[in-house]
Amino acid sequence: MAAALCVVAAAAAVLLATSAGGSNGGYTVRAIFDDAANVISGEEVKIDGVKVGTVGSVTPTPQQKAAVVLKIENPGFENFRADATCTIRPQALIGEKYVDCLPTQAHAEGASLPPELQRIPSGQEGAGQYLLPVEDTHSPVDVDLLGDITRLPERQRLTLIINELGAGLAGRGSDLNAVIRRANPALQELDKVLAILAGENDVLAKLATESDKVLKPLAAVRGRVGDFISKSATVSEATAAHDKDLAANLADFPAFLKQLGPAMERLGRFAEQTTPVFDNLKIAAPGINKAFTKLAPFANSSNAFFKSLGQTSHGTGPALASLGPLLARIRSLGSAAKPFSGNLAELFSSLRSTGGLERLLDLIFLGSGTTNGYDALGHFLRAEGVANLCLTYQLVDNGKCEGKLFSTSGLGAGSTAATAGRAAQSSTRQVLARTLAELGGSTPSQAVAKYPGSAPSSTELVDAGVAGATGSSSATTGALAEGSGRMLLNYLLGE
Repeated sequence: MAAALCVVAAAAAVLLATSAGGSNGGYTVRAIFDDAANVISGEEVKIDGVKVGTVGSVTPTPQQKAAVVLKIENPGFENFRADATCTIRPQALIGEKYVDCLPTQAHAEGASLPPELQRIPSGQEGAGQYLLPVEDTHSPVDVDLLGDITRLPERQRLTLIINELGAGLAGRGSDLNAVIRRANPALQELDKVLAILAGENDVLAKLATESDKVLKPLAAVRGRVGDFISKSATVSEATAAHDKDLAANLADFPAFLKQLGPAMERLGRFAEQTTPVFDNLKIAAPGINKAFTKLAPFANSSNAFFKSLGQTSHGTGPALASLGPLLARIRSLGSAAKPFSGNLAELFSSLRSTGGLERLLDLIFLGSGTTNGYDALGHFLRAEGVANLCLTYQLVDNGKCEGKLFSTSGLGAGSTAATAGRAAQSSTRQVLARTLAELGGSTPSQAVAKYPGSAPSSTELVDAGVAGATGSSSATTGALAEGSGRMLLNYLLGE
């Protein structure tokens, strides 16, 4: 029973390894070759000369090919793509081989990678393994095999083989062509090169034509070209003599490149920011050129000015020096006036913010209206302010003044001065009443309707006064003057 259990466990392990696609769940590639001579289990699998795994097994296929199982043991290379290739190469002179693989071809930076190799489905030979078809493998013919065919027995055998191949390969030229191409990878690479050159035949034709044009001038100066090559040899010798310094420079070159990248970025940003400046400078360049052209004559003409300025400076220097005390006093004055200026500034600010200037103008306007009157004769002053403390008021009776404000010539012989005064006062009150009514907002017609009657004009009042002054007696004149005085006083007081 123990032996049976061991057999069952071993079989289960094999099944698990096979279903996982490789030994112990590793990455296993089943590569199909046309020929796998001298390839045995345990041989190395390399990528760019680095061992990444071993050959697991080598078995024939129903298509008369060789199936080589590659066990990739390095996890970093478990990513064979659809464009992967493998080639059997000689390991040593004794015929030992190894498998050289390339997981994927070189691609442009940023390009998407091809898909991974397809897995062999269950139920088929090598189920779970990644299949690398025969079209992507190479089996080169070794040099020792080519050497063996020159020996007599092998030569005779080769003759027989060639004779028989003619019949065996009849009608299979395409298969023979494919086998020969896979047998020699150099032919495949040559085909790729020729295909690239065929796609660029127009460019090559232009290159040949243009190269003739380029080489023709060089041929004309071939002596200089030869001298350049000779001097280059001298420079190379001098460089070789300082190989240690050059090595040190190359060692520091990566660090220099790290610093160069950010510096170039900053330089690029600076160039972007200065582009508008240089564009404007380009526009202003003609004017700048003209200014520099005219600068020399201007400099020559300014010599006399600077000489005269120097002579003037000799005379004005002492005068300017004498201003020192005055400037000191002005500075002290400024310091003393600073509080006053601050208060004045606050006053003006307050007047501006509170509307004080408007109110001051209102005071002046309204004060002027209260101190000025208007009647039928025109404007007159109610009061006058004299801005002088040296003046005093004194009443002086002028005996020579006989003019009267109102005339009494219209009165009868029996009328008295008092009657004449009352008549003049009544007329004056009528004019004042109408005036006050108009000032209150009434129209002239409304004022006349409110205070009816005939009011004397200014000319009649003046004529009446003159007539009264010349035709009345002294008693009458005195009475009329007294009545007129009371009337004027009442008028001034606002009655």
